Parts: sequence; C-alpha cells; structure tokens
Amino acid sequence: MEYDRNNVFARILRGELPCTRVYEDAHVLAFRDIRPQAPTHVVLIPKGEYVSVDDFAAHASAEEQAAFVRAIAIVAKSEGVAEGGYRVLSNHGAAAHQEVPHFHLHLFGGRDLGAMLPRRAERG
Repeated sequence: MEYDRNNVFARILRGELPCTRVYEDAHVLAFRDIRPQAPTHVVLIPKGEYVSVDDFAAHASAEEQAAFVRAIAIVAKSEGVAEGGYRVLSNHGAAAHQEVPHFHLHLFGGRDLGAMLPRRAERG
C-alpha cells in the first residue's frame, strides 16, 4: 500500500475536512471517530506520512514514536477510560481490512468491550 496524500486523514491534517479534536501536539492528532463503535471511540494519527505501523516503526523519529505512545495514555485518561480499561486497535494491510493508507489506531472504551477474538474450540 502506498501513501495517498489525498486520503481522509491527510485531508483532516490539512484542514480540508473537519474533525472533533480531543488531543493534538506537534506529532499527533486525536479526534472522535465519525462512526463510533463504543461510547469512547477516538482515532489517533501521526502527523507524518506513514502508511502503516511497520512504516511508522521503520521511518518515524524516536520523538514521533514516543509522542504517539504518550498520546494514547493522555487520551485514555482525558476520556475517562484509563482506569476501567480500553482497547487499542490498528489494522495493517488488506487481510486486516485497513481502509485508510495512513497509520492510525482506534482507542475504544466506555463499556465492556468483550473478548478480542472468539476463542477456538479446544481440540481433544
């Protein structure tokens, strides 16, 4: 997947599309998802042009990476889900159904989120 400078998150970063910001610093923007899957559903994106978590890990500066990880904790606390628990999810590539070619993660919380994946039946 190549970086597309016209993807929805790039357009949000350029101010071409609106978003409801919940956090921003020099390296990260966090905003409410327009189709929330939980009471708290925030999307966090780096401001740099990174397609995936692999691209971000390989090419982002240490400062960008640290800011991104810090932002997760800051947003979880500010949204009131840090103590009760929250889920962080990032899709990578076609098999994981990554829809936007800009590295991003979703922070979900505000209710019991259930098991991440269904458990496989024990083989006997």
